[in-house]
Amino acid sequence: MTDGSGPSEPPADIDIADAGRYENGIPWDDFRTLRARPELHWNHYDGHGFWAVTRHADVCEVSRHPERFSSAIGHVNLWDLEADALEARRSILEHDPPAHTRLRRVVSKAFTPRQMRRYTERTRAIADELLDAVVERGGGDWVELVAAPLPIRVIIAILGVPPEDADYMVELSNHLVEGTTATQSLPPDAYGNTTPLRLLPFGSPAAWGLYEYGAKLGDERLEHPADDVVSHLVHAEVGGDRLTATEFRNFFQVLVFGGNETTRTAITHGTMAFAEHPEQWDRLAARRELLPSAVEEVIRWASPILHMRRTAAVDTELAGTQISAGDKVVMWYPSANRDEAVFERPDEFDIGRADNAQIAFGGGGPHFCLGAYLARMELTVLLEAMLDRGIRPASVADLVRIPSNFVHGVASVEVAVDVAVAEPPAAVRA
Repeated sequence: MTDGSGPSEPPADIDIADAGRYENGIPWDDFRTLRARPELHWNHYDGHGFWAVTRHADVCEVSRHPERFSSAIGHVNLWDLEADALEARRSILEHDPPAHTRLRRVVSKAFTPRQMRRYTERTRAIADELLDAVVERGGGDWVELVAAPLPIRVIIAILGVPPEDADYMVELSNHLVEGTTATQSLPPDAYGNTTPLRLLPFGSPAAWGLYEYGAKLGDERLEHPADDVVSHLVHAEVGGDRLTATEFRNFFQVLVFGGNETTRTAITHGTMAFAEHPEQWDRLAARRELLPSAVEEVIRWASPILHMRRTAAVDTELAGTQISAGDKVVMWYPSANRDEAVFERPDEFDIGRADNAQIAFGGGGPHFCLGAYLARMELTVLLEAMLDRGIRPASVADLVRIPSNFVHGVASVEVAVDVAVAEPPAAVRA
C-alpha cells in the first residue's frame, strides 16, 4: 500500500510530466511501464507530486466521480494556483456539480448532434476551399493548409467571430499552447496585457488578448444579438441571473482554445496516420461505411489532450493505492487509449476497430467534452471531402512537434498527396 507521501517502494525512474520526454512524441514505453505497475505511480513534481493515472478503467473511475476527485479544488493543470489566481482563471473546467451543471446548461444546446447538423454544410464549404489549395499544390504543410484553418474557421462561425479574424484566433491559440512548453516567446505585456501572468490561463498574455477580444464581441452582441453562441452566452439566464464578466470571458477562451486546438491535432495526427498506413486509407476508400469507426480510431490515435488533473476531495482508494485528501490525481488519456486490457493490438492503427472505447474526450462523467460532436462532425466532413476528391495522403516529412506535456501538438508537417481526381464531381460541389 502507498499513501499521499509517495509510494512505499522507490518509484520507477519516470517523470511523465517532463515536457522534454515529448520532444519526439508521446513516450509510449514509459506509459506501458506505468500501466504494468499494480498501483498508481507517484510522480514527483514541483516539490511534491501527483498520482499518475494511466489505465483506462482508472481514468474512467476518476472522471465519473467528482465527489471524490474534484475539478474545483485546486486546478485542472499540474501546477498549483494561489486562491486569487484560481478564481480569476476559473472556467467551466474548474467546477464540480452543481455549479458545473449550471454553466454547462448555458452552452450545451449549441453543441448537440442536432446543432452539429446545422453546421455541417458550412464545414463542408470550408473543407472544399482548403482542399482545393491542397490539390493545386500537391500537398504541403498540412497544419497550415488544413488542420489549423478548418476547426478555427468552424468554431468562430459558431461563436460569431468575423471570418477576417480567424488568423488572429489561430495566433492567440498558438501562443496559449506555447504556454504549456518550457519556453515562451511573448513578453508579459503582449497584446496590451497589464495583468500578472499568474492570473491568466497558461500564464500567457495571449489569454488576455482572447479575453479582450471576447469582451468586445460580447458587448456588441448585447446591443445587436445574432444567431451565434456569443449572443446566447451574453443573453442567457443562468439560475435566474446572467453570466458574470469573468464567467463569460473564461467561457470564450475555453471555447476558442478547445474548439480549435483539439480538432486541429486530431486532423494532423489522423492524416499522418493514413499516410503512414496507406492500406487503411485504401480500405476506407473502398468501404465508406467504415467512416464512423475511422473517425473514432483517429481520435484514439491522436489523443489531442494528454492529461487533466483532479484533486482528491476526500481520503480514497484507487487501483490499490491509498490517496489522501488534497493529493493531485492526473489522468493520462493517451496511455488509457493504448491500454492492452481494453484495446486489442492497441499500437496498431485500425479504422475497423469495433467497439472503440477511446476516451480522448474524457472518461465520461460531468466533464465529457462539449465539443465531442463538433470534432467528430469536422473529421467526418473532412475525410468525406478528401475521398470525394480522390486525395490520398502519400507521405510525411519535416515533422515539427510541440514539446508539450499537455497537448499532442504538431507545429508543422509536410504531407504529400496523390490525387486520383483533379476536381470533385459536380454533384459533390453542388
